[in-house]
Amino acid sequence: MGKLGNGKIRGIGEEKMNHRFIILFSVFCFLFSSAGCGYTTRSNIATTIKTIYIEPFKNKIDFTSEFSEARNIKTYFPLLETKITQTVVDRFIFDGNIKVVKKDKADVILKGELTDYIRDTLRYDDNNNVEEYRLNLVVNMSLWKKDEDKVIWSEPRFVGQATYFTSGSQAKSEAVALNDALTDLARRIVERAVEQW
Repeated sequence: MGKLGNGKIRGIGEEKMNHRFIILFSVFCFLFSSAGCGYTTRSNIATTIKTIYIEPFKNKIDFTSEFSEARNIKTYFPLLETKITQTVVDRFIFDGNIKVVKKDKADVILKGELTDYIRDTLRYDDNNNVEEYRLNLVVNMSLWKKDEDKVIWSEPRFVGQATYFTSGSQAKSEAVALNDALTDLARRIVERAVEQW
């Protein structure tokens, strides 16, 4: 009886060992097969592109046209093009993939122009008062290879945006929402420059 008991215990132990082996083998196979699919946080920048000059953005908003509901511009913030330039420079510095330098030392030049500042109504409350807006900062931009003076890519009507509520616990001023839109625009510009050559 002792042998039979020992045999059963040995059988159960072997079964547990086999089960563990199968699990470990499955995990190993999964890790090995997924290693080639890998996601990386490294950029896809060409190795020749190490430095960038951000040309000051120009203001190309047409203030001579009359206001219309389609255009929906209510206010304008002075020197917005300067704020865009500085926010984009700051974002490139934060990202760290391409160094921001003076024009004479740059591999590439980013050129841009502010073409629109749009405030769209998203939601009304029960009294027909505006409850939520969306701000859109619209720019045209292009990336130039400095030595060859040729366009690497260009993006017309590139947008950074933010939404904001006018009342309630989530209420913000338009100026605060504008800072959010600037941050969004700069992030998108840097991603476009760094990730998609």
